[in-house]
Amino acid sequence: MTFKVASTRDLMTASGEPCFPPAAFDVLKQESSIEWEWLPENVTEITPDIMARYDGLHVNLPLVTAASAARDDCRCKIIARNGVGYDTVDVAALVAKGILVTNTPIAVRRPVAVATLTLLFALAGRLIDKYKLVRSGRWNERVDFMGTGLTTRTLGLVGAGSIGKEIMRLAAPFCKRIIASDPFADASDVAAAGGELVSFDDVLGQSDFVVVCCLLTDETRHLMNDAAFAKMKPDAYYLNVGRGPIHDEAALVWALQAGRIAGAGLDVTEQEPIEADSPLIGMENTIITPHALCWTDECFEDIASTALQSIVDAAQGKTPVHVVSG
Repeated sequence: MTFKVASTRDLMTASGEPCFPPAAFDVLKQESSIEWEWLPENVTEITPDIMARYDGLHVNLPLVTAASAARDDCRCKIIARNGVGYDTVDVAALVAKGILVTNTPIAVRRPVAVATLTLLFALAGRLIDKYKLVRSGRWNERVDFMGTGLTTRTLGLVGAGSIGKEIMRLAAPFCKRIIASDPFADASDVAAAGGELVSFDDVLGQSDFVVVCCLLTDETRHLMNDAAFAKMKPDAYYLNVGRGPIHDEAALVWALQAGRIAGAGLDVTEQEPIEADSPLIGMENTIITPHALCWTDECFEDIASTALQSIVDAAQGKTPVHVVSG
């Protein structure tokens, strides 16, 4: 029997090609029963009709809700999320229907850690400011734009999972101290990666750079609020490479405008795309990238091939490696 599979169209470029190297599709050749195609519809939410047509879906941004799988003719057996986050998928509702949900946590680990250090170095070195000096013919003002050295500074992470520990390993040669807050982390694992497990308040109060790299959950939504930003050092920087809604954007704007923190580096924002009139866009002490700083050809091929491998495993009656339980 045919195992019918589709990838959502937001994984396709304007020219109709996959946004990842086509070699990622080679993993599908392991199973002759798989019949793959691009999803004909360009949707923001997977509909019951779609779930009734396919055995497996390779999904990027579209929501997969309880309503998606509510009908009795639901055929779908696996939702393979193209990425590490799964806040767009109602995992509990799908699991209750016997549908597997997978993600790609290993594929993004190194790329997101590298993206974090990119923002860290740019903020510490005041890269954007110095670029603007040259562009505006103000070369000799460079003495007024001194950077922040890292060898005497503390890096603090909100989240010490797979990505958090990779950030620790990469940042260890540059920073004096690395601390992290994570209620689910093991202290010995964190220590092995070069960090120290402390409380959330200690991360906020002791860090010169606070990096959010945890999952978005009900518990972490708006974790970074007015009270949290008020606990940071006035000369500290805030970075978010996790999910935008982990910070309250109004609170972040207040902290930046009031000089309560020194600046921010954001690869994610609470609303994506960010609103054109957001105060964050015009702030000189803020770097914003469009939830794409870790995107490279290597990263995207690894993500896609990992997601598609999960579909192959499901088609062969195997349990995929990266199953999400909720």
